[in-house]
Amino acid sequence: MRKTLPTLILLSLLLLAAPAQAELETWKIDTAHTSANFKVKHLLIATVRGQFTGITGTVKLDPEDLGKLEVDVTIDATTVDTGNEQRDRHLKTADFFDIKKHPTITFVSKKVEKKGDELKVSGDLTLNGVTRPVVLEVEDISEPVLNPAKWYSRAATASTVINRQDYGVSWNKTMDTGGAVVGDEVKIEIDIELNRKPEPKS
Repeated sequence: MRKTLPTLILLSLLLLAAPAQAELETWKIDTAHTSANFKVKHLLIATVRGQFTGITGTVKLDPEDLGKLEVDVTIDATTVDTGNEQRDRHLKTADFFDIKKHPTITFVSKKVEKKGDELKVSGDLTLNGVTRPVVLEVEDISEPVLNPAKWYSRAATASTVINRQDYGVSWNKTMDTGGAVVGDEVKIEIDIELNRKPEPKS
C-alpha cells in the first residue's frame, strides 16, 4: 500500500499537467459556394467536364493543427451537370450514377497526413452504392475571414483520381478503331467553402 499510493499520486499529477486536447471546430459546407468538378476523356481525344453542386456536410478541424481533420460530405447526384441536357439524362440512369437507387455520393475521412501546407485525407468514397478508399489531396487552405453575414469563412481545394469501373459505372461503347467512347479515369476537383458562426461573447 505504501508503494501504491505514491504511484497513484504521481500518475494523477501527470494527468493534470498534460495539455488538454484542443476541441475541434465544426465548419459547415456552404452549398452555394461549393462544387465538385470532374473531367473524363471522350473518344480518347476530347475532355468532357461536369460538376455536382448539391454538396452538404461538415469539416471538423483544429485551427492550430490542420492535420487534425474530420470530413463528412454528401453530394446530391441528381445535380450532375455537363452542359448537355441529353447527356445529363443519360448520366442519371443505371448506365452511370443510377440516381433512383443511389441519389447521393458520400465521402467520410479516416486518416489525415500533413505535408507542409498540403494534406492527404484518406477516406471512403461511396458512389453508385459501392464504397472504396480514396485519398484527397487538399491544398490552398485559406485563413478564416469574416464574411458579410458576420460568420467566419474559409476555403480549400481537394482533388483525386478514380477509376469509374471500380464503382460499377461501366457503360461504354467501342469505336471502330478499337478505342472506348468514354474513358475510365475520372479526375475530380472539389472547390469547397466552409462557414462557422462566431462563438458568443461571454
